[in-house]
Amino acid sequence: MSKSNIWARKPVEAFEEDMRQSGLKRVLGKWGLTAIGIGAIIGAGIFVMSGVGAKEYAGPALALSFVAAGIGCTFAALCYAEFASFLPVEGSAYAYSYATMGELFAWIIGWDLILEYAMGASAVAVGWSGYLSKFLLLFDVRLPLWLMNDSFSAQSLLRDAATSADKMKTILSHYSDISLPTVLGHPFAVNLPAFLIIWVITMILVKGIKEAASTNAFIVILKLAVVLFVIIAGANYINPANWHPFIPERTTLINPGETMPHGAYGWLGILGGAGYIFFAYIGFDTVSTQAGEAKNPQKDVPFGIIASLIVCTILYILVSLVLTGMVNYKDIDITAPISAAFGSKGLGFAVLIISIAAIAGLTSVLIVMLLGQSRVFFAMAKDGLLPKGVFGTLHTKFRTPYKASILTGLVVSIVSAFTPISVIAEMVNIGTLLAFVMVCGAVWLMRIKEPDRPRPFRTPWLPVVASLGILSNIAIMLGLEAINWIRLVVWLIIGLAVYFLYGRHHSRLNNAK
Repeated sequence: MSKSNIWARKPVEAFEEDMRQSGLKRVLGKWGLTAIGIGAIIGAGIFVMSGVGAKEYAGPALALSFVAAGIGCTFAALCYAEFASFLPVEGSAYAYSYATMGELFAWIIGWDLILEYAMGASAVAVGWSGYLSKFLLLFDVRLPLWLMNDSFSAQSLLRDAATSADKMKTILSHYSDISLPTVLGHPFAVNLPAFLIIWVITMILVKGIKEAASTNAFIVILKLAVVLFVIIAGANYINPANWHPFIPERTTLINPGETMPHGAYGWLGILGGAGYIFFAYIGFDTVSTQAGEAKNPQKDVPFGIIASLIVCTILYILVSLVLTGMVNYKDIDITAPISAAFGSKGLGFAVLIISIAAIAGLTSVLIVMLLGQSRVFFAMAKDGLLPKGVFGTLHTKFRTPYKASILTGLVVSIVSAFTPISVIAEMVNIGTLLAFVMVCGAVWLMRIKEPDRPRPFRTPWLPVVASLGILSNIAIMLGLEAINWIRLVVWLIIGLAVYFLYGRHHSRLNNAK
């Protein structure tokens, strides 16, 4: 096999043949796809990442972080929509890169998406656990500290509580026991709720996409109603003084589980915040991974991508303004920020409503992220780049890639049980941004290489939109700390080793030549 084969492009006709032969059920309409997008977007960003984004990066200017992230996403979404209209197959950016830039680039993006979805689901599972804790407290149910947090976060909470009597009183009121057991001489803690919810979702996905989509659609309606409640009710408790200074002075902070400080606040903090909360926007990306199960993918997938992004960006900006207006950014609870904000105003009924919606909403995010992960595995396995017996096997009854779902659940559950949410999220965002940059470039390249190919949806003003998409997403990447770049490089090196040791030799495209 010649080395040049790593640059081979998979013809669009081959993707179309894959579509005809796919064993996946086509059950999703445009509103089902839009609900999947909203299900992934609304949840993590509002209910979880807004707290860390404000407290650790942007301060009250978190709204500007959402604007910056939304702009970058809008350009990328328009490019995704064109690709999805003429290449409506599962695999998302992986498939698009395979058709335009060749197998090696497709592998890099596919490997990148694995990191994006798996770590994104892990971060959301940790946030789900935080809201469950707030919900249980309403009924005076408390669990030990070491069963609700990873070891790094538990020790960070204890160190913070030791700084004042009020903080110690708060942590004692939240947990039945704040002592940490030791294993081999080291403090031990595990986020048990995060671990368990991943396995519940995994079993739902093994059963089938139709059941998962129906569950998700119901939850989306519920959390949209509650998000509107948060905006309207929270607006009455905004203290404008909490917005001053709107852009705090630049400083350095240290996240739980990390030893190196990171830059916070200022204009760079706004960009850093945009990079941090960016993975909350990957819902529209997830819509494209469901193309293989869409009834009319050429029209419905672009609709779902754009509609879900527009709705959610507006809601993100409004909720971030309410959150930072209700609570000083330095006092925001990073595990359950919205619920804690209403709790600080003595609004117990609101905490109950928000906690229920957050738990349900984050559940739908988990469904979509784990669903997207298994479908990317499935697409790569069909091309021979991953073992088909593990990642490309469909269940004989449910017609789902059940082995890929179970393996994903295993890895994600372990990561979410033992890793701080801030560290997990940082591993996701730079990968998401890289995927967006490559899609913007790939759709432009495809217009040049195959200008006459029918495109049910065409990105308007493509050279401008693609260029701005590339530049804006790279700018957000540059706002991330060096450690994020190091993690990305290490992950890609591991991925290249897997490709050259396995994928290149088993590639269907290359072996067919």
